Amino acid sequence: MRVIIAIVLSAAALAACTPESNADVTGSIDNCVRKLYSEYNPKDKKQCVAVCIACERGVMTTCSTACTLRGAQ
Repeated sequence: MRVIIAIVLSAAALAACTPESNADVTGSIDNCVRKLYSEYNPKDKKQCVAVCIACERGVMTTCSTACTLRGAQ
């Protein structure tokens, strides 16, 4: 019985997962970036973090990490 419950819970958890899409369907992030920076450089860490916080509703820690992983310095 426990095995069946574990399988059902695992299946439900996997069904809830969706692949992350980096495509902004509405273009709202691009519009937000244009409002913040006329010439946005995603490799500039300060700009990258500011855009992440303002436009993607991130927090300092996760945005800093994400920008570093994207190659910002």
